[in-house]
Amino acid sequence: MENTKHGNNWTAYYDPDTGRFFAEIIYTSREGREQYNYEITESVYGRLGTFKDDTDNERLIKDCKMTYSFENTMYGTLGPERMVWDDEADDAMSKCVKKQKKKNHKK
Repeated sequence: MENTKHGNNWTAYYDPDTGRFFAEIIYTSREGREQYNYEITESVYGRLGTFKDDTDNERLIKDCKMTYSFENTMYGTLGPERMVWDDEADDAMSKCVKKQKKKNHKK
């Protein structure tokens, strides 16, 4: 099983050490940046990338459990807003992403 999948605005990760699956959706525009992290299931991970329209992949991810959100847009009045919805899952995803990036740099 591949450990990373990509779309236009999303990236999904599989951590073989823990057997967990995660995904992030990032929107960037001149108005600002938004990031949403999710813990997804193996079934969702398997279906990602199989749709013709990439927004269908995002919809599938959004049905899963959100673990982190960050919004920094020009429409916000108080500046960037961060919300960690699940500390343990967010930490596990951060470790998984770091492992994947480390592996990719060694290649």
